[in-house]
Amino acid sequence: KDLRPPVISLALSPGSGLFMAILVQMTITGKSFVGGNMGIALAANLTASSRLWQDAAGVPRFRCRNCHITLVSPQSSAPTRNLHARFSHTFLVALQLCPAVDAVLNLVNAKFTTMISEVPLGTAGTLRCALLNPPMMSETFIELDLETILHQKEGKEVNLPMDQPSLTSLTPKRDAATQLILSANFLGAELSILQASFNLDISNNMVLGLPPLVTTMLGALIPEISRVLPPSQPVVIEMREVKASVVTTTPDKSFVQLFSTAEFWVSPSDCSP
Repeated sequence: KDLRPPVISLALSPGSGLFMAILVQMTITGKSFVGGNMGIALAANLTASSRLWQDAAGVPRFRCRNCHITLVSPQSSAPTRNLHARFSHTFLVALQLCPAVDAVLNLVNAKFTTMISEVPLGTAGTLRCALLNPPMMSETFIELDLETILHQKEGKEVNLPMDQPSLTSLTPKRDAATQLILSANFLGAELSILQASFNLDISNNMVLGLPPLVTTMLGALIPEISRVLPPSQPVVIEMREVKASVVTTTPDKSFVQLFSTAEFWVSPSDCSP
């Protein structure tokens, strides 16, 4: 009875990894085999430290370095002191808290493993990440410096400039938040793979909430069209990218410039487009 939720404390250890403390409290009652009732209030304190490192594949990993369990202020109404001591030892063995720590770290490591999995960029190519440098650990955050590898759909790797942004010039990190920093070079390279995806043939079925995409609407904007084309004919706009996109980033905003041509096609019923 009186099984309390565990109290878990976590702290980052600069230059090493993660420190955790777990307090488990419960009261066990029953009848003793030597007669009478037995009641034991147990509190076990687990302390463990883990190291964050980088494996050969470039994936961050947590590894438990040491784990200790101690009883905290045990109280007993058991008939004999020896019974209490034996039961307390059995309780510590049965809890298996240290193997549970390993199991939790394995779950976290499984999340890290997805970092090196290839991510499809639609049908245009793939993106894969790996650690460029060993993880950096401070008292308040973990910093992971990632290397991004872009491949076109033909398998050709996209060359990325190696210049890195200065972390000292970035805006301060917010408390209790994950901050993802992407360079303009990476965004520009990713858009270059997706460049063909910006080629569109826009028809009236694609334009929602606007007047019908017909020659009459275009004639209101460009009077010359009204004199050349018959009214109320459906229009198709061909948008084609002509050069790579340009990405500009600042601490507050990011800008993407797309360069394209636009050709307007009309298909009257009595002549060719």
